[in-house]
Amino acid sequence: MKKLFLGRQIRSLREKAQLTQRDFAERLGLSTSYVNQLENNQRPVSAPVLLTLSERFGLDLASLSVDDDDRLIAALQEVFADPVLAGAAPGLQDFKMVSQNAPDFAHALVRLHQAYRQMGEQLAQFDDRLARDEGLARPTPYEEVRDFFHFENNYIHELDLAAEELATRLSPSGRIFARDLAQYLEERHGIAVERRRAGTGGSSGEGTIRRFDREQRRLYLNEALPEATIVFQLAHQIALLEAGDIVEAVVARARFQTPDAAQVARIGLANAYAGGLVLPYRAFLSAAQETRHDLDLIADRFGASLEQVAHRLSTMQRPRLKGIPFFFARVDRAGNITKRHSATKLQFARFGAACPLWNVHRAFESHGAIIRQLAETPDGSRYISLAAHVVKKSGGYSGPVLHYAIALGAEIAHARDIVYCDDLDLTREAAFEPIGVSCRICERLTCPQRSVPPLNRAISIDSDDRRLVPYAIR
Repeated sequence: MKKLFLGRQIRSLREKAQLTQRDFAERLGLSTSYVNQLENNQRPVSAPVLLTLSERFGLDLASLSVDDDDRLIAALQEVFADPVLAGAAPGLQDFKMVSQNAPDFAHALVRLHQAYRQMGEQLAQFDDRLARDEGLARPTPYEEVRDFFHFENNYIHELDLAAEELATRLSPSGRIFARDLAQYLEERHGIAVERRRAGTGGSSGEGTIRRFDREQRRLYLNEALPEATIVFQLAHQIALLEAGDIVEAVVARARFQTPDAAQVARIGLANAYAGGLVLPYRAFLSAAQETRHDLDLIADRFGASLEQVAHRLSTMQRPRLKGIPFFFARVDRAGNITKRHSATKLQFARFGAACPLWNVHRAFESHGAIIRQLAETPDGSRYISLAAHVVKKSGGYSGPVLHYAIALGAEIAHARDIVYCDDLDLTREAAFEPIGVSCRICERLTCPQRSVPPLNRAISIDSDDRRLVPYAIR
């Protein structure tokens, strides 16, 4: 079990109670020096002290997760792997201290580095424009919103509760059908739902998924969409109509840098509500545990797509009712990560491509089958990684077809609760393939698939000795 250093939280509790360290220590039955050490993260918090803090000062024990610190530490380590900070990399304990004592400072540093990287990449392409366009140095709205959800653990509690409450009213059994949501929209909001071929009638051009005509109170859906997508889009429309107050409160506290980022976030939050409505938390968690996380069985039970199920599994982080911590990612054929989240120690690279040894890249050749990989990261952590090829169509023969590979994984410690591990030999060392986060920050010196050297390491080249990788890392 990891030691808990809660200096910031303890200091906040004391200040909220308007107590001196001496008075606070007396209430806890501790010495003043002991409290001082706790507040400065010089000592971990023991179980008896945790219980006393909970009973006397209302400390929420369910909120004490180290997952957020792990994500922030991983982001800081990537910042200090940049060559511009060569020789200045702090140790792991320093990263832990900053993430625990000054998380706002750490997040600001990560954002600053992101802006620096963005500016550097664009300077290489647009150096003649950079001086005239200060906006180039900022992260894109999608990057900003992606990072927001990442540090929120991809779970927005108030939205999820509201969605689950409506799901329970509409379908106590747990499965939501398109007819249920269409009827609800008509009876509650006076909105008629029509399915039409894209580009005809009230729908927009080719590639349209959903369009709402506010004047006519009519919602048009592309009839070529699979039923799981139809249900999700109906749920998304309900979110836009009913969850506006919650969404605006979340957007306000996020303090996005641009109006575009705020608008992107509103869509993302509506999607989060839709996911909670179509796959309500308690019913979904129960199904996941009952089937031992069999993706196909869960998808059949809720009428959902494989991607919807995998994504939802990565969001099961409700306080006091958490599921297995999973990582989830979606990758296109070019290797771009178009969706990413990790509730595990494995954190995806913020820049650059994913590790080529990861089985998600092989999923495009799997023809719909779920493929498995036992993987080990450079820090020694071991995972089961599942990957599958998914196809998204929104029209007929000439309509657009999108191809993605999705990946879902968890630490091998959860193997007994994951059906895909049943026939794997987890005791065989050679069964675990070495993977990394990305080549630019990977410390595996002999990887034959390396595309670029690590940012903080020098290389040597021997013209008389050619290897698979044309340089040696010093």
